Amino acid sequence: MKIIGVTGLPGSGKSVVSRAAKKLDIPIVRMGDVIREEAKKRNQKTGDVAVELRKEYGEFVVAERCVEIIKTHITSKSPSLDTNPRNRTRIRVPKCDIYMIEGIRSPYEVEIFKKNFNEFKVIAIHSTPKTRFKRLKRRMRPDDSREESDFLIRDQRELNFGIGNVIATADYMVVNEGPLKKIKNIIRSILENEMQNNCKGQGKPNRRPR
Repeated sequence: MKIIGVTGLPGSGKSVVSRAAKKLDIPIVRMGDVIREEAKKRNQKTGDVAVELRKEYGEFVVAERCVEIIKTHITSKSPSLDTNPRNRTRIRVPKCDIYMIEGIRSPYEVEIFKKNFNEFKVIAIHSTPKTRFKRLKRRMRPDDSREESDFLIRDQRELNFGIGNVIATADYMVVNEGPLKKIKNIIRSILENEMQNNCKGQGKPNRRPR
């Protein structure tokens, strides 16, 4: 089985990679959704819960929950994989045994995924702080930063998790500063290449029209 991890600081464009994967019928687990669901249960801020979970259960906790989600999906053949109930759609286990995990933040998480899956690749997506802050202000998700000071605090929290090391050692680096269509084509090319490599002897990968 192959897992493709996606990493990048807030607002860098991880969801662009996920949308490209979805069009190729690659099932996606979002690490941020695991934290958001826990934050909802605790009635706390997402950022606080991200730190607390790791303090309470160790640096591996979010990765371990994602591994459990994927393995449960495979064994149960459940049509639903998404960790966020609002996003759940009917999907099938892919022909090529390939999944995507969005939102990797630390080398500890990389270690867990490599331990549990025989093939693991990371795509890092990068944008400048100025570009990322503008995107977050437009996106306005509840955990997004509206003030520059909050944005910088959030960045530092992610860096404290070790995301810089994950980005630095990624298998692919995509700079998300140019035309969106160009970025999408680059990402699609990477994913199709990984699918073709993984699908040898298993038939052609599922594809949807562009």
